[in-house]
Amino acid sequence: MMPAEEKGEPQETEPKRVIWIASSRKDLRAFPEDVKDVIGFALYQAQIGKKHVSAKPLKGYGGAGVVEIVEDHDTNTYRAVYTVKFKGAVYVLDAFQKKSKKGARTPQADIERINKRLKAAHDHYKQ
Repeated sequence: MMPAEEKGEPQETEPKRVIWIASSRKDLRAFPEDVKDVIGFALYQAQIGKKHVSAKPLKGYGGAGVVEIVEDHDTNTYRAVYTVKFKGAVYVLDAFQKKSKKGARTPQADIERINKRLKAAHDHYKQ
């Protein structure tokens, strides 16, 4: 039997640590259990260098450095936004229930909050 690394499978590594920015952890804890399960698993996959099936790059951030997970539950939509831009950590920037009635677009107030928190994550990482 071939070792995993010879079969093209990644070696197991230590999961990246999760760092919660501002109220993101508290906000996520207020979500329904089913939604928390999906988002929690998606964050775990990010920790081990994988991407959850419902994780996609957040538009306007140039690539896959800022990712959102969108989960629907009982006619509501929940989102969590995280970044893997910084080595060794997954920074959870925001978790919120989408309340906009204007389609799938993320409301500007949420984008501004994510931008502030991304800057806070950058500052934390540089320390």
